[in-house]
Amino acid sequence: MEPMKLSTRNQLAGTVVAITTGEAMAVVKVRLAGGDTIVTSSITREAVEDLELVEGKEVVVLIKSTEVGLGVED
Repeated sequence: MEPMKLSTRNQLAGTVVAITTGEAMAVVKVRLAGGDTIVTSSITREAVEDLELVEGKEVVVLIKSTEVGLGVED
């Protein structure tokens, strides 16, 4: 099967470094390729199971948002 084409333009390769599961949701931390940057995603526990996510698995982080907020110190 060939890779799927997606409309989401922000696609960042990385590796799962931690998964914390709750009753219905899970927090997945992904270290982006080539650096120390960690992206955190909240997804359903069912999605973690369906994607067979485990620490060390390579994934693609897909970011699609209509709003991006920024903050700076005073």
